[in-house]
Amino acid sequence: MAHEVRLTREAGYAFDWRKVKVARGFATVVLSTLVLLVVCAVFAPSAVSVGGLSGSLPFAAIIAIVGLGQMLVVQQGGFDLSLAGGVSLAVVITTHLSGGNDAQLFGSILIAVCCALVAGLVNGILVGVMRLNAIIATIGMNALLYGAVFAVSGGVPRITTPLMAEIAGGKTLGLPNSVLFAVVVTCLVSFLLKATVMGRRFEAIGANPLAAHAAGLPVRRYQAAAYVLAQLLYCLAGVLISGITREPTAFQGDSLLLPSVAVVVLAGTSLLGGRGYPISTVVAAFFLNQLSQFALAVGVPFSAQTIIQALALVFGIGVYSVRWKRSAITRAQQSNSEETDNV
Repeated sequence: MAHEVRLTREAGYAFDWRKVKVARGFATVVLSTLVLLVVCAVFAPSAVSVGGLSGSLPFAAIIAIVGLGQMLVVQQGGFDLSLAGGVSLAVVITTHLSGGNDAQLFGSILIAVCCALVAGLVNGILVGVMRLNAIIATIGMNALLYGAVFAVSGGVPRITTPLMAEIAGGKTLGLPNSVLFAVVVTCLVSFLLKATVMGRRFEAIGANPLAAHAAGLPVRRYQAAAYVLAQLLYCLAGVLISGITREPTAFQGDSLLLPSVAVVVLAGTSLLGGRGYPISTVVAAFFLNQLSQFALAVGVPFSAQTIIQALALVFGIGVYSVRWKRSAITRAQQSNSEETDNV
C-alpha cells in the first residue's frame, strides 16, 4: 500500500477518484431519469423510440432553457412569475411583427430582446433595489407583459417565417437545433456560475445576502441582474417556440411556469437561495418531459399533465427535505456521542 502511494506521488498526474464529488441533486435526478427510461422501455416503448424522442426533445430543450432562467432567480431567493408573459410576448413579437417575411425576422427578434431587457430591468429594480416581494412584483409584470401580448397579436395566432422554422425546428447532425441551443446556453450558464468570480459572488450572495453585504459585495446589483438574465432566457425560449410550433398561440408561456419551478427543485437548488446546478436542471427538464411523454403513451389524458408536473414538484421537495432532516439528525447524534465521549 505504501509502495502504491509513493508511485502515485511520483507520477504526479495520477487521478484520485476519491476526490470526485457528485452533487446530491445530480445523482438523484440522473438515477430517476435512468429508472424512468427503463420503465418507458418496458411499458411504453413508443416514448423512447427514435421518432418519439425526436419529437419530444425540442420541448425538453425549451423547458431546460426556461428552467435555467428560473434557477438564476431562485438562487437569489426569489420566484419569477412573469415567465409566462415573457415567453408569450417573445412568441407573438417574432411571429406577428415579422409577418411571415424572412427579411423582417431579425428586426422582430431584436425588438423581442429589447422588451425582455426592459421587463428584466423593471423586475430587477422592483425586487433587487426597491426590495418588493418577488411574487407580487413579477405577477404585476406578468400582467403588463400579457397586455403587450394582446396589443401585438389581439389573441390571434400566426404562422412563423420559413427561416425561423428552419433555424428552430431543423436538425444539425441528427439533433434538433433547439437542443443545440439548450446545450450552448447550459455551457454558458455553467461557465459563468462555476468558473468566474462573478458567478461565485452571485452564489455567495444568494446563500447569505447579509454576509455578502457585510463583505462589500453589491448585493442589490446581482439580485437585479438575475431577473434580467432570466428574461433573456425566456425570450430565447419564446423565439425558439415560434419556430418549433407551426402556429403558436398567444399563451405559449402558460404551460411553462410550473415546469420551470419543478426542474429547479428536482435539480436540488434550494428555494431559499444559494448554489445552482445548471446541468442537473437540464437533466431534470428531460426527466419531466419524458415523464409527460410516458403518461401520454400509457393513455393518461393531456389535461392531466399539470397534475403530473405538480406531483414531480412535490416529489422533488419531499426527497430533498427528507434527506436534509436525516442529515440533521445524524449530525445531532454524532454531536451527542462526541459529548458523551468527552464526559
